Amino acid sequence: MFVAAMIDAFPSLEDRVLADACAAVPPMAGVPVFTTGSSGAIACRRFGLRPSLGAALAGTRLGQAPAQFSELRATIAMLELSDGTAGHAVGILTLLAEAESAIHGVPVDQVHFHELAGWDSLLDVVAAGSIIAALRVARWTVSPLPRGGGLVRTQHGMLPVPAPAATRLLEGFAFRDDAIDGERVTPTGAAILKYIDARSTGRGEGRLTCSGTGAGTRELKGMPNILRALVFDTYEADGDRVTVINFEVDDMTGEEIGTASDLLRTTPGVLDVTVGHMLGKKQRPMTAFQVLATPCSADAIMDACLSLTSTIGLRWHETARRTLSRSLSASGGVRTKSVGRPGGEVTIKAENDDIAGHSLAQRRRNRALAETPGDV
Repeated sequence: MFVAAMIDAFPSLEDRVLADACAAVPPMAGVPVFTTGSSGAIACRRFGLRPSLGAALAGTRLGQAPAQFSELRATIAMLELSDGTAGHAVGILTLLAEAESAIHGVPVDQVHFHELAGWDSLLDVVAAGSIIAALRVARWTVSPLPRGGGLVRTQHGMLPVPAPAATRLLEGFAFRDDAIDGERVTPTGAAILKYIDARSTGRGEGRLTCSGTGAGTRELKGMPNILRALVFDTYEADGDRVTVINFEVDDMTGEEIGTASDLLRTTPGVLDVTVGHMLGKKQRPMTAFQVLATPCSADAIMDACLSLTSTIGLRWHETARRTLSRSLSASGGVRTKSVGRPGGEVTIKAENDDIAGHSLAQRRRNRALAETPGDV
């Protein structure tokens, strides 16, 4: 469903994904295909193997897909795949193997994928890896996942839904109960979500550019069995994304606030710290902190905020920002920053700490000299 939905959204990737899929599956096992159809009256695409003339060999040793993690990893390494596909496919399988290893208490390389022992499963992870490699700058989010219910039949007998491997992989993800039983997220799907670091609390934002719908083979009562992909354009030229962390304190001294601010500014991943004053409940003076951080460091920085200040809670969100190109230089012992602005204009700013002089007039003269083009 993941592969079908993504190709429905990005049809230009179909040739690449099919080429990688065909490389992963021997002709006798079937032919990878995308088909169109509907689920619950919703138009969708599906992805899978179309039986071939050699499918009868599937019961022979020649026709069996490797089922042990070490064999699957070696198989993928030998395939002629598009750039990046193999690494992502192995990454997905590794997460699955680590989950199964923890559940069954066996070394990772000895994990045997009972439910993954088929060419169609190898096809899924290779196709997913191909898509992830092609969309290398994408940021992924996922809505709360359907929990499902009841039991699922496995090689180890009947097990509760979600299956043990899926449950372990999806720790930290948000779930919802739509009152429909059965397995709603497979272990392979869970591994894909875990691998792409789809943030379960995230919501798509920005300009909606396209969407795609992929369907499974199961028919659900009262609703379509589909996975929908929404693609947003959130990046501007010369831009990136930052995490904004906000919180307030009303019981710290000025010295404590100054120390905490300095320590936060030196925390790895912090881009900026600003401190302001405001009135809180009962007209109490409060100090408001705003911290800009790199998204990959956000969790550690939030821990630092909670440790270095007296706040007992904070708010955070991720947002896009646009920055201008800049360059640093120095002349006469004064560092300057040159910034290219829209339209080609360049502005120069002198580093205040480097402007020597015993009087305000002297400092202003030194600043003017440093900020004059050609003198830096």
